[in-house]
Amino acid sequence: MRIDCDILIAGGGISGLLSAVAFGQAGYNVICIDPNPPINNLDSNHVDLRTTAILQPAQKFLARIGIWDYLSPHATPLQSLRIMDVDHGETSPRLVREFDSTEISEEPFGWNLQNSKIIQTLSLFLEKLNHVECWYGKAAVSLLTRQAEAHVGLDDGTFIRTRLLLACDGRSSRMRQAAGISVRTRHYGQKALAFVVSHPIPHNYTSTEIYQSGGPFTLVPMADIDNAPTSAVVWMETGRKANDLLSLPETEFDEAITLRSCHQFGPLKLISRRSVWPIISQFATRLSGERIALLAEAAHVVPPIGAQGLNMSLADIFTLLDLVKKNPMDVGDRSILDAYQNKRTKDIRLRVGGIDLLNRFSMSIAQPLRDVRAAGLSFIHNIRPVRQAVMRAMLGAK
Repeated sequence: MRIDCDILIAGGGISGLLSAVAFGQAGYNVICIDPNPPINNLDSNHVDLRTTAILQPAQKFLARIGIWDYLSPHATPLQSLRIMDVDHGETSPRLVREFDSTEISEEPFGWNLQNSKIIQTLSLFLEKLNHVECWYGKAAVSLLTRQAEAHVGLDDGTFIRTRLLLACDGRSSRMRQAAGISVRTRHYGQKALAFVVSHPIPHNYTSTEIYQSGGPFTLVPMADIDNAPTSAVVWMETGRKANDLLSLPETEFDEAITLRSCHQFGPLKLISRRSVWPIISQFATRLSGERIALLAEAAHVVPPIGAQGLNMSLADIFTLLDLVKKNPMDVGDRSILDAYQNKRTKDIRLRVGGIDLLNRFSMSIAQPLRDVRAAGLSFIHNIRPVRQAVMRAMLGAK
């Protein structure tokens, strides 16, 4: 069976579904495919427990494509950022600095949402769009491109002819490989634990990043659960230690996370399961090819520091959408894809490089590097113009 569409999206995660919303709202006939079943039960063992901070520029784009009003009821504002530096083996911070969003904007830095709730909301929204179809339980397995179109084979024998293929199928993207595009990857020997905790001391809409050898421990505000203040946590550690933490009994794990949090919010209590994934830094050597564009983790992967991951992916989507709208007659024209490559490459490589450097400093046990980390944080915070410039740069503001 062969089916035609304007745009085929490989990957039905957050970036794939947001791409479907953006291009479907623009009037293109879109098919989005994903090998996984749709999320119907938020308590499922397969649900992504991680949360995502939607920063200001990304929020404006979500409002522009008409989805923010559906997401905002589930969003927790992030009014300020607290960064703490802790010496190796210590339990109290030697340095604490706070960054307040009111210095640069009337709005919060961003809004935190649970990934699974984003996906569920997007899926329901897409059911109402006449131009979009979402096919679950199907994977793209082959790709043949021509000057005017791409032919994509699915694992059920279906062939789709499309004018543009968007590869949103993750860091191991099969469509990127099929297009012959290579990647540059750095492995850190780290893993990240993701989970949710309750705590007696309110977070006051402050995101807290605690830097210590092994990687940062980040608490991001969430809405209260059962009338208790709640935060999403990402704890980056060496692979072996992360595996040990994953297997700890719950009471011992509660003690470990309370200690690692420097008791900033009182005793922490685990209220979710724990998930773990390896930390890498990666970027594609090209962002486009004949009738294909790479977006999100198919194009770039960064450690979970500074809420850059999905916000970089959203920048991919709105950059490509704006370019397509300038040449609506041929959505996959080579000039559009070359322009996308040129517009996104510099920003991606700067952010991947910057986060890579920050992560390596955060992991270091060596005292001189830990001192440089602390001195750099103080320098940024203590000089107002520098502080404001860094805050704007982290948001991606122009």
